[in-house]
Amino acid sequence: MTATTDVRRWLRTSRDPAIRHLAGDASADVLASPRVQTLLRFPDTHPYTKWWGTHWRLVALADLATPPGTGGLDDGVERELSWLTSPAHRRGIRTIAGLTRRCASQEGNAVYALSLLGFAGEPATRTLVDALLEWQWPDGGWNCDVREDARRSSFHETVTPAIGLAVFAETTGCEDARAAARDSAQLLLEHRLFRSTRTDEVIHPSWIKLHYPAYWHYDILQGLRLLELLGMLGDPRATEALDVVERSRRTDGRFSGPAWWSHRQPDAVDWGRGRDNEMLNLRAQLLLVADR
Repeated sequence: MTATTDVRRWLRTSRDPAIRHLAGDASADVLASPRVQTLLRFPDTHPYTKWWGTHWRLVALADLATPPGTGGLDDGVERELSWLTSPAHRRGIRTIAGLTRRCASQEGNAVYALSLLGFAGEPATRTLVDALLEWQWPDGGWNCDVREDARRSSFHETVTPAIGLAVFAETTGCEDARAAARDSAQLLLEHRLFRSTRTDEVIHPSWIKLHYPAYWHYDILQGLRLLELLGMLGDPRATEALDVVERSRRTDGRFSGPAWWSHRQPDAVDWGRGRDNEMLNLRAQLLLVADR
């Protein structure tokens, strides 16, 4: 039995029906997932409360393929949009030396979740998309660095809005969103997803480790996911990153990696750590299968 088959078999025997559904079991009921039911209980806190608030829950619900129209989603979406479209939020957006300085992963995560949960056609979703298009830097990304001499985008602030725009484009056919996401992908590919163009060194060691959930962080799993969404996974400049993912496979066939959540900042649900993180394994395995 190959490692690929072994991982798939393990995922299809998960106690979480949402994981079984994502692993190819069409009969599994996503709404029977304890994780989905927990995530749908949106807390009365600021949406961005790490990693517990509504913002992160909507992303996780989208990741778990929660069906559009699911009861309770409207409440979470209303909380999210009330925050992101509020005058107070918009007043915090600054333009310095002709470049908008914005933590665009916030809008990016929202567009991603709204697009997959059935709200892509809402005017407020389009408002967020238009904002991302307006704020994009000339090199194809986004950045919240307020230093006047900052001219290069942040990979952390780029990959999440790019994924959101790619999913929005896939859902709605919006070519402007697709083009913007492709510009971001080109930026990542210039660096082979994790290397400095100046020294050829790994830019940051966390970039070549696998994480789930990513929240707002960049790693090669996120970069490759963007390429897959855009049909660009076959670009030769992605080969080394794919090899890094393959080399991350353990002898038992599974993948593992560190977690961004902690006891001080817990997630709303338990995703499992290391080799037992089913979503991390699912993401890594599907990427490698898509590359074949």
